[in-house]
Amino acid sequence: MASEAQCNLVKLCVGAEGVEDLAAWQAGRAAAEPGGLPRHVTRMWPKRAADLLDGGSLYWVFRGVILARQRVVALEPVDGEDGIRRCAIVLDPAIVRTRPVPRRPFQGWRYLAREECPLDLPDEREADDFLPPELDRALAELGVL
Repeated sequence: MASEAQCNLVKLCVGAEGVEDLAAWQAGRAAAEPGGLPRHVTRMWPKRAADLLDGGSLYWVFRGVILARQRVVALEPVDGEDGIRRCAIVLDPAIVRTRPVPRRPFQGWRYLAREECPLDLPDEREADDFLPPELDRALAELGVL
């Protein structure tokens, strides 16, 4: 069970139109990643690493709307071709769809408190056809979804 200190990250999913694009990209890269697990490499190492690894997730923002999350399973050092050490955020391959929540643009990643996290979609909605991102965003801004 996650502790009270558990935290999450939120990150823009640049270059992806939706959750399906992220899933396809990660599936295509799986063989090249150590352990076959998806990872996101970032310059900054989370200062709250222990809290993040205590059940935290990375929430993905697609075109201004949080639509999915993946549980963070590890943080690993990675040396770039430029010799700079970075942080690989190792993710559970399962992508969990969330209720859409609008999010303004930002750079890098940010901490996301538990009380700010969107709820996961109920299991019965996992197979739903999903709306275009623009419509998802508009409905989320109106508080309909």
